Amino acid sequence: MAIGSAPTSGRDPPVTRRPTAILAALAAAFLAATALTGTAHAEEVEHIDNGTFDGTTAPWWNTPNTPIAAVDGRLCAEVPGGTANPWDASIGHNDIPLVDGDAYRLTFTASATASGPVRANVQLNETPFTTALSREVVLTTTPQTFTYEFDGNIDSTNGAFTFQLGGSANPFTFCLDDVSLTSEGSAGGGGPEQVENGDFNDGTAGWYSYGTTSTAVLDGRLCSEVPGGLANPWDAGVGQNGVPLVAGSAYTFSFDASAAPGATVRAAVQLGVDPFTAYLSRDVTVTGETQHLEFTFTSPVDTDQAQVAFQVGANPTAYTLCLDNVSLLGGEEEPPYVPETGPRVRVNQAGYLPSGPKGATVVTTATEALPWQLKNGGGTVVASGQTAPRGTDQASGQNVHTVDFGSFKTVGTGYTLTADGETSHPFDIAGDVFKQLRSDSLQFFYAQRSGIAIDGGLIGEQYARPAGHLGVAPNKGDTDVPCQPGVCDYRLDVRGGWYDAGDHGKYVVNGGIATAQLLSSFERTKTAPTAGGGAGLADGTLRVPERGNGVPDVLDEARWELDFLIRMQVPAGKPRAGMAHHKMHDANWTGIPMAPEDDPQPRELHPPSTAATLNLAATAAQGARLFAPYDAAFAAKALTAAKTAYAAAKANPAVYANPQDGNGGGTYSDNDVTDEFYWAAAELYLTTGEAPYLTDLTASPHHTSADVFGSTGFGWGSTAALGRLDLATVPSGLPAAERDRLRASVLSAADAYLTTQAGQAYGLPMPGHRGAYFWGANSNILNNMVVLATAFDISGTAKYRDGAIQGVDYILGRNALNQSYVTGWGEKASQNQHSRIFANQADASLPHPPAGSIAGGANASLDDPFAKQLLDGCQPMFCYVDHIESYATNEVAINWNSALAWVASFLADQGAAGPAPATRCQVSYVVHGTWTGGFTAQATITNTGTSAIDGWSLRWAFLGGQKVTQSWLADTTQSGATVTARNQSHNRRIEPGASKTFGFNASTSGPNPSPGLFALNGATCS
Repeated sequence: MAIGSAPTSGRDPPVTRRPTAILAALAAAFLAATALTGTAHAEEVEHIDNGTFDGTTAPWWNTPNTPIAAVDGRLCAEVPGGTANPWDASIGHNDIPLVDGDAYRLTFTASATASGPVRANVQLNETPFTTALSREVVLTTTPQTFTYEFDGNIDSTNGAFTFQLGGSANPFTFCLDDVSLTSEGSAGGGGPEQVENGDFNDGTAGWYSYGTTSTAVLDGRLCSEVPGGLANPWDAGVGQNGVPLVAGSAYTFSFDASAAPGATVRAAVQLGVDPFTAYLSRDVTVTGETQHLEFTFTSPVDTDQAQVAFQVGANPTAYTLCLDNVSLLGGEEEPPYVPETGPRVRVNQAGYLPSGPKGATVVTTATEALPWQLKNGGGTVVASGQTAPRGTDQASGQNVHTVDFGSFKTVGTGYTLTADGETSHPFDIAGDVFKQLRSDSLQFFYAQRSGIAIDGGLIGEQYARPAGHLGVAPNKGDTDVPCQPGVCDYRLDVRGGWYDAGDHGKYVVNGGIATAQLLSSFERTKTAPTAGGGAGLADGTLRVPERGNGVPDVLDEARWELDFLIRMQVPAGKPRAGMAHHKMHDANWTGIPMAPEDDPQPRELHPPSTAATLNLAATAAQGARLFAPYDAAFAAKALTAAKTAYAAAKANPAVYANPQDGNGGGTYSDNDVTDEFYWAAAELYLTTGEAPYLTDLTASPHHTSADVFGSTGFGWGSTAALGRLDLATVPSGLPAAERDRLRASVLSAADAYLTTQAGQAYGLPMPGHRGAYFWGANSNILNNMVVLATAFDISGTAKYRDGAIQGVDYILGRNALNQSYVTGWGEKASQNQHSRIFANQADASLPHPPAGSIAGGANASLDDPFAKQLLDGCQPMFCYVDHIESYATNEVAINWNSALAWVASFLADQGAAGPAPATRCQVSYVVHGTWTGGFTAQATITNTGTSAIDGWSLRWAFLGGQKVTQSWLADTTQSGATVTARNQSHNRRIEPGASKTFGFNASTSGPNPSPGLFALNGATCS
């Protein structure tokens, strides 16, 4: 899940480095250990695991006719008589690495109940079974110790040490002890450190836990409370994923451990994905006194998907395990990471609008202006000019120039820009360049849906999957979810909604802003002159199963989450009734990949919070007014939930989410909810027009503060801007002077963002200091564009539209990394975002995230271990990596995609982005009478142009559920909230300066402000 409204936001524990599903079938894999435990030596590596047979013979094998057992600390084998060949009765130890030229030393103690020869071999464990050592050993009834030294003559990770015991006429018992096979050469004990944060100085960063009651860092150690009675060692554990191993390299695995009371713990280095092959596995007895334990092994494989794992189950009583100084030394140093940034000319890789701004950034050592050329797809130069030197860019540390080619307006594909000997990635110039981005960015939400089968026929067969979390095994399901222990005594059906981000959690505060932005993208179509009356978001425009139901598809998608948010409300009669549970997710972290339908973890409701309750109040209130024309019953249900939630929040104004409640899901803690109170009051006032909500919102300090539009944008934890934007744009009963003040505050904020943008050589409306690049900053950058776009909708002033259009260049590739952050959009685009569902990088059989999925973006705080290790010391704009392990720079999240979807919808509406056509009409709209449930209104159209209007059609949208029931002097039709009034034959023509009037009666059940936008024959009227 995503955290992203402030640079100090964090998430604990991290999502990424979690084990995948642990299956009972792992038992065999755990027994396939390949290395001997023991103390590391500078020039010696031990290759035998369990050569002392302390209670077990694992991982030794035997032929079926030769049973083995651990007897008094020895391995004893019952050897049959009458076998023809020595190899007909054998025991052995597999997975011995053999290195040509290395010096080996073999030693063991053996005896037999009948004197005679056996054969000891160190050999290849596959055809042609070449031997590196083969010795006939004559045994007696008295144990003898045998030692052999030899040089390796084979290079293979698939060696074996065997005793061939057959060929005797009579049966006998063979016993073995103190087996050791060491080599000199590539010894353990040195090399680079492969474990991150093994001293836990960074808390639990980089470490997963599952099946434990709690896991936290106490006194500098990682301590886990482990329940008793678990059936298997792997039923609970702690560890670290993403550990690289190099075939043939020796490693030393060490750690300090204690347990109170004592316990048996399995320490392993193994493959972190199915089949979880163990490269080292050792059951160790841990006591109340801290011990230092150290083991060595040689890796038989090359992999970057190993894990250090402590399986801590299978103890009869509960205990506390504490770990410290966990280390895995060996392998190779990671080479310094140098990102591949491609050509030094950075452009919007998707393209530009013909009449919009067109800018590029050139990375160069030059300090004087350079010539640039724009070439079409055929290679012909179509424009040229000189760059503008900008000096050192603060956010990237690069010396850069900028290119302005906005005067070129010719539509075409495959354009490139050349400067300083470098040629950019190709791009298009077209009026519809962002049309598909609107669809793709909204489609992300369907792909994230919980509780419904995803139809591959709608979004591609690679994304088809069964419904997740409906209680079908192995899911525990979301239809009957209990609270965490001690939180409540009831269970809730909380199916549906969207998976928050890369995990399977569902969070009300994150779902709130995401739902609000989808609802607002539709509500904007009622008030924005360039929104085309909502045609781009109408029913049938998205690939969702509800298409064709007469409801705009974006509202159908928003309702999927809104239904879930309402289900999270505490039932009547229960403590804190009406509040919303803060979140629900798995009891323990799951790993990557993990399809929703495969998630085996139990689901839990977490305590209610004031922040979640106000998110519910705000979004349900907004949804109520928008759904009123389409589904009056649902609108009424949503409004009831909103009012109930708001009252519950006022009764419980300071119930905050626990910042330590982070096992299995993110915390999303927020101890300042004054912004949520303001937002909720604003939405309830706009929907109901009721005085108490107006009183609350006007009393809020956020109503007059300029801080609602901070320089680094708004997000899930700072929602006052959502209320301010809607109060400035949605028709209401606010006095005109008050609404003008709110609109002026939006313009003032937009002016500040334009000033910031002008100072950024990469053209984004975000400051260049490190504090502006934080977890999920891409969404905050986009939210600054939302303010710019809203300023244009309010004022019609082109500079604000141009600022929003230019700002998206950064998101789509005009940045220091030359990286489009949106999957499927650009020559070099993010595709390995952190996700359990779209985990192609972890499992090639799975898809990348769908086109239109945005990554969180550059994060100078480097809040995940993968990014910190790889990018430490990075310049802010370089603090990003397109890797599935980097959840703090590269996760997907619903509130990031909602910001992208809002901006993409605005951009798609701009078309050629030219000047707005001159207004040639004026509309006067007057309500002449009201009564309970209805009103009468009259509209007068005046032709302010210089030529006659011959035939007219006037369009507007009501705030909520108003319905025209009768009209005169015009023929009216209504679809949802949108009304169209057409001339009759006698009033078809309106001469310059003349007017035509018509009237109507309508029903209503709520506030009835005058519509905010009228369009005559498709053109906006003043």
